[in-house]
Order: sequence, then structure tokens, then C-alpha cells
Amino acid sequence: MLRYKRILFKLSGEALAGDQGMGIDQLVLADICMSIAEVYRMGAQIAIVNGGGNFWRGRSGKNMDRTKADHMGMLATVINALALQDALESQGVPTRVQTAIAMSQIAEPYIRGRAIRHLEKERIVIFACGTGNPFFTTDTAAALRAAEIDAEVVLKATNVDGIYDSDPAANSDAVLFPHIDYLDVLNRGLRAMDPTATTLCMENSIPIIVFNIQNTKNLLRVVSGEPVGTLVSQI
Repeated sequence: MLRYKRILFKLSGEALAGDQGMGIDQLVLADICMSIAEVYRMGAQIAIVNGGGNFWRGRSGKNMDRTKADHMGMLATVINALALQDALESQGVPTRVQTAIAMSQIAEPYIRGRAIRHLEKERIVIFACGTGNPFFTTDTAAALRAAEIDAEVVLKATNVDGIYDSDPAANSDAVLFPHIDYLDVLNRGLRAMDPTATTLCMENSIPIIVFNIQNTKNLLRVVSGEPVGTLVSQI
């Protein structure tokens, strides 16, 4: 039984890199897409926003013009989007890639009504290029697209189990929050998603669930309503 019918799945580029750190780990990609396909076959309408940090981050270009560096990051998200499309379609799942920057020979331009129609026709839609604007993260793009397509939840896949009160990698006593309010996330400076994305979700009453994608079964558990990771919503 699905707890959420229409979901926005936010997948970082780093998650696709696996342990190799850069590029795309084909085994990791296949495992993630198998999990997505399983949720799809249960009847979920799925949109995906993916990052590009496994190839390039805007802040990587320290001596570059920020706008050019961010545009390079947007192109990196297209590489990942096409890889996701290929892996999903190899499992018989119909997909469409839409880009916030026009590149019609590769993918469709982002059009809200068309994206919703694809979801209604049981196609997974992969949104690439973030918002299409520099200075905005793919987290913000995920929140924006979730609001535009009337998604019921934003599922943020990470390499940690959820949101902690401090960095669990540096502090073995870090405490995991099973449920936390949007304002607490913002006031504590917790980096569940960037502040702009968190605020956008709060203003549109879209819950965020942060969970560990390294266990690919977690996606199915989250969509089924099991208490996995951290739920960010109004308390």
C-alpha cells in the first residue's frame, strides 16, 4: 500500500558515484533504478530531480565566474539524467527527460503541463538542469518542481540515515531526528536541504523525508509509509 501517490525523488550525483566518488557506478545506478522501478510498478507517479556533483559542482570552479561554473553543473545533471533514463528504460519503465535549459536534440524542454501529463500517463519524468538559473541548487529545483507538479512529498536520498543534530561522521554521539519541524531545521542551520528549498517546501506544506539510499529497499519503505530516516514537516 502506497502512502504517497505522486512523489518527487531528489537524488544526489554523489549517490550515483557510489564508493568510487566520481562518475557513475553502474552497479549502484542499476540498484537504485531497480528500487525506483519497484515503486513505479506499485502505482506511484514519480518525478526525479538529480544533482551533478559526481561530475561537477558550481563551487568547484573557485577561480571561475560563478554563472559559468553553475552552468557547467547544470550540464553535469543532464549526463546523470540520461544515465537514469537509460537504466530505467532497460527495465521496461517509460521515462521522459525534461531540461530547464533548452537542448531539444537531447531532451524535452521543461513544461509543467506536459510533465504532469507524462505522470498521468504513467511515465517517470526526470528533471535536469536544476531551475535553469545559476546560484540555485538542485535541492531548490526539487522543491520548486514538487510544488509545480503538486507532489505529495519530497524524498531526499542521501548517504546518511537522516538529519542529525550534528555531523555523524565527526560526532559518534550525534542524535538522529525521526521528525523535525521546518523552522527547527532552518533555525538550527541543519543541512537537510538548502534553506531556500526548505522554506519553499514549508510555504507549500510539502513534507520532506531524508533517508539513506545506500539501502535501496529504503525507498520502498518510505513510500509505503514506514518510519525511515527523518520526516521534515510542520509539527
